[in-house]
Amino acid sequence: MELLTGIAVTVGAGAAVVMAPVALGAVGFTAAGIAANSLAAGMMASAATASGGGVLAGSIVAVLQSAGAAGLAGSTTAVVAGVGGAVGGAVGWLTATAAGLIT
Repeated sequence: MELLTGIAVTVGAGAAVVMAPVALGAVGFTAAGIAANSLAAGMMASAATASGGGVLAGSIVAVLQSAGAAGLAGSTTAVVAGVGGAVGGAVGWLTATAAGLIT
């Protein structure tokens, strides 16, 4: 693996883990609950309507709210880091290839 790609994998993994809670809060999944008039509130309303009045346990809205309220579990953190690392690696490889650093 080229140095630039390795750096990009590391940065991508770290940034994903740090930014996931920030992103959850920004869309309305907060420690205090779902923020009024947010994207999360719209998702919750849609999920409740679709299921006949409540948000189903295990649904994407329930999982995101749990993560927003309590933070990411260790296993979830590992998945987020893996995805962030993969994206970072792909971006690093593409950048190095476009710059002619990798032939």
